[in-house]
Amino acid sequence: MSVPGAGWVSRRGLLGGATAALLAGGLTGCGARATGTGPWHHGRLYLATGNTTGVFYQIGGGYADIITAHLAGYEATAEPTSAAVDNIRRLVRGDADLAFTFADAAADAVLGRAPFAAPQPVTALARIYHSYTHVIARTGAGIRSVADLRGHRVSTGSPGSGSELVALRVLTAAGLDPDRDLQRQAISLPLTVKAMRGGTIDAMFWTGGLPAIGISDLVRTVPDRLVFVPVAALLPNLRRAYGDAYTPATIGRDVYGQAADIATIAVGGMVVVRPDLPDALAYELTRLLFDYQGELAEAHPEGRNFTRDGAVRTEPVPLHPGARRYYRLPATAGG
Repeated sequence: MSVPGAGWVSRRGLLGGATAALLAGGLTGCGARATGTGPWHHGRLYLATGNTTGVFYQIGGGYADIITAHLAGYEATAEPTSAAVDNIRRLVRGDADLAFTFADAAADAVLGRAPFAAPQPVTALARIYHSYTHVIARTGAGIRSVADLRGHRVSTGSPGSGSELVALRVLTAAGLDPDRDLQRQAISLPLTVKAMRGGTIDAMFWTGGLPAIGISDLVRTVPDRLVFVPVAALLPNLRRAYGDAYTPATIGRDVYGQAADIATIAVGGMVVVRPDLPDALAYELTRLLFDYQGELAEAHPEGRNFTRDGAVRTEPVPLHPGARRYYRLPATAGG
């Protein structure tokens, strides 16, 4: 898996050295043919993913490996981040070339809706697998519904994550003020799992693909002290506020070794890029998702859970023109 050795590094700090090396060695390879003028960003692509024990990180690492192996002239690196909202911000400011995000966060970005202050320049390569909302509580806390989280210590996920965005909306849908009605902690999945084990928080939110390493590890190590809290009853309230971004879903009992299926909600995932990504490169990056989907599934089983027919359903986020060409869709006006 292509991952960094020491956290996120801004591409702004790397381009000077890369430029000098390329001037010395010249711009060559099939990557030059992919963009027509030489490898874009000197052949170095950065993928914004998510927490290290989440599914975006695993899928992103697999995708980076595919790009590096099968797109001549390019080397891709998957970077750990806070995930969905944070990833869009990194993409827009130029610290990432591709980003994994949730459909709700991507829609908020293009519409200029909170948590974004204005419309963001974001386009999609594909809609991918669904992410499922997990609400897990310690059995001794007396929590059986989202409304029961009132007054408790609750992790809502990393700041700027899709998990946090969904958590805040679910809490509001349950009639709770996330910052007044509970003791909210905005911490990453690895830190959340540690806090749940240690008993320093009472409950947690996390939204992602199935299964997540962090959740599997938590359930395995403290199986008799946890309960999954149902969320599906809040779906009507969520849809009234945010449309059909959220759908009813089930976490099967076998995913985490539970006695019964868990009724919850899900949100679609997306791979997004900026509009200035060259069309030919966008085409190739989209093609790789499907030509090497088997390799993506080896990184995580969710890699097999998207199709060409479903991938184009990114509204209101526009498909990048290069992706539209891959799907053989007509060009949009002006695109």
